Amino acid sequence: MTFYILDVFGNKRYSGNQLAVFMDSGRLNETEMQQIAREINFSETTFITSPDKTNGGYPVRIFTPGSEVAFAGHPTLGTAYILQKYIENGQSNSVSLNLKAGQIPVTTTGDLLWMKQNQPEFGDTVDADMMASMLKLKPGDINTRFPVQEVSTGLHFLIVPLTSLDAVKRSGINHEIYWKFIENSRAKGILVFSTEGREKGHGISSRVYVDYYGIPEDPATGSATGCLAAYLVNYSVFGSTQIEVTAGQGYEMGRPSELYIRAEKKHDEYDIFVGGKVFEVASGIWNANNNQHTL
Repeated sequence: MTFYILDVFGNKRYSGNQLAVFMDSGRLNETEMQQIAREINFSETTFITSPDKTNGGYPVRIFTPGSEVAFAGHPTLGTAYILQKYIENGQSNSVSLNLKAGQIPVTTTGDLLWMKQNQPEFGDTVDADMMASMLKLKPGDINTRFPVQEVSTGLHFLIVPLTSLDAVKRSGINHEIYWKFIENSRAKGILVFSTEGREKGHGISSRVYVDYYGIPEDPATGSATGCLAAYLVNYSVFGSTQIEVTAGQGYEMGRPSELYIRAEKKHDEYDIFVGGKVFEVASGIWNANNNQHTL
């Protein structure tokens, strides 16, 4: 099988979130896909199980080192890049992926790939003081103007508003509280954010923790950022139900990332787009028969 290594949501190679994409991988069973994802050990690895479309989209499966997930953002963009370049030979600026969460369309505009995310589902709210303890923060670090809430646009995340960039930088995970909390929570991942940007042009600073999926911290998370986008317009965090903003993530990990957000809420309908750049780093051949691979 041919595979590609990409950097997604960066502004150059060796930034953003790493991704491995395996072509024509329908011969693999679920156990083999999981073993390969664990071997690669990126936040996610994707498998294009057929080069042929079904209902207008290509079948794709996404695995973290620990489990399969129904949806994830940077794997969707990175896999769309490979589909457009190597299966559709650059003949189209749009492609759809058939994921477990549903069909996700991706379009290319200039050097940005944009994915449209599902309609959001807003779930339970969580006590701010408990959340501060889970994040190793002070109660005053939680921005109580807005709720701590579960949101999903394909994968559930807990969205936590913080008062400052400093609070984002100081955040971490108290694992004793975290593992007990997620036993009864649909949201296994946590996104913390501040409206204080790290770079010129950034309106959001964020970090994402996803220990449940085998990823202590993720450098760029499109699925969580889609949930954040829905949250921002639902609660008019920027004073409007229509926004265009750039989020910075991954800085504490040495993988600075930029995630572009376009979102609008009209009545009870949402248009949510998350975009970013994709950089191709390497390609190789994986011999699934004897577990050998070459770059």
